[in-house]
Amino acid sequence: MFVKQSLWLAILVALLSFSQPVSAADAPPKMGDIAADFELKTMAGEKVRLTEQLKTGPVVLVVLRGFPGYQCPVCNQQVGQFLGQAEKFKAAGAKVLLVYPGPAKNLHLRTEEFLKDKTVPEHFQLLIDPDYAFTKAYHLRWDAAGETAYPSTFVIQNDGKITFAKVSMTHGGRTNAVEILKALTAR
Repeated sequence: MFVKQSLWLAILVALLSFSQPVSAADAPPKMGDIAADFELKTMAGEKVRLTEQLKTGPVVLVVLRGFPGYQCPVCNQQVGQFLGQAEKFKAAGAKVLLVYPGPAKNLHLRTEEFLKDKTVPEHFQLLIDPDYAFTKAYHLRWDAAGETAYPSTFVIQNDGKITFAKVSMTHGGRTNAVEILKALTAR
């Protein structure tokens, strides 16, 4: 009897382990985590390191879809909302880092297309993520046909602690500027 129960218990444990979600080590960052440091470049080739940005205030990190074969209209709308509230982000002492991931080939061209008709203030930076190095490191790579990255937004405080995290597993369901401004002042 004991052997049968042990066998069933072993089978149940094995089945549960296969149905478990991705391990915490393979999951995107969440509230309460310390954000992993990273360094990306701007379109002008300037290096931007998260830890350096955090020295002067909180960072709002917005991961866009990049170029999945077209300029994502939802990304354009979301960035437009953030740009429209630029002065409020500045008043909150926050820097906004927008990450534009994609294949290295033509990524500069695609990023320039995305920036067309947008004025990016100095406390905002559009960073490029060639070949998804950052996106993969943060476990945000949407590795399906016609996809690039899960649209995500994080508020990271000076100490590196993430106090807001939202990862959308769809094209929509993203944060808006008002929601992030509230998160910045809620601390």
